[in-house]
Amino acid sequence: MIEIEVKARVDDPKRLERAIIALGATPTGIQAQADTYYNAPHRNFEMTDEALRIRVEDGDAFLTYKGPKMDTLSKTRQEFQTMIKDSGTMGDILSSLGFFPVATVTKRRKNYRLGNFFISLDEVRDLGSFIEIEIPVKNSKNYEEKVESILKIIEKLGISRTSTIRESYLEMILEKK
Repeated sequence: MIEIEVKARVDDPKRLERAIIALGATPTGIQAQADTYYNAPHRNFEMTDEALRIRVEDGDAFLTYKGPKMDTLSKTRQEFQTMIKDSGTMGDILSSLGFFPVATVTKRRKNYRLGNFFISLDEVRDLGSFIEIEIPVKNSKNYEEKVESILKIIEKLGISRTSTIRESYLEMILEKK
């Protein structure tokens, strides 16, 4: 699966939420997420632009691998995710294999659906408010068109395409340290 994603900082989340709904998006729920990111013993994910995380979300847990970003405009990357039964045991397995936790990103996420697009308004601990718009696709063929359609939605919401952010929340958190 390829995750095509564009993110931007949000100054006024309430105004943006009204704009998202005015576009015709449907609210799909609110989630509390805690993402613990790991680095590898055999290569530095910061240098290779990869990510490995355990996400705990409202009682469910997932192991996710994200490959390097595929372009300079968006956060488009290959992603593999699977549900896991026990996040603590999965963390122990990763640690036993030499992987080590780097940081945990905690956020409250309000989700919306607009056609095939998923919109999230995130309140990220220690970072502030952000919007993420994404669409998953099966392959990278013509993904640039999907990036452009996300950028058009961003602009309709009153956000300049030049203000989008390619850094992950993890990268931002590590930058602050």
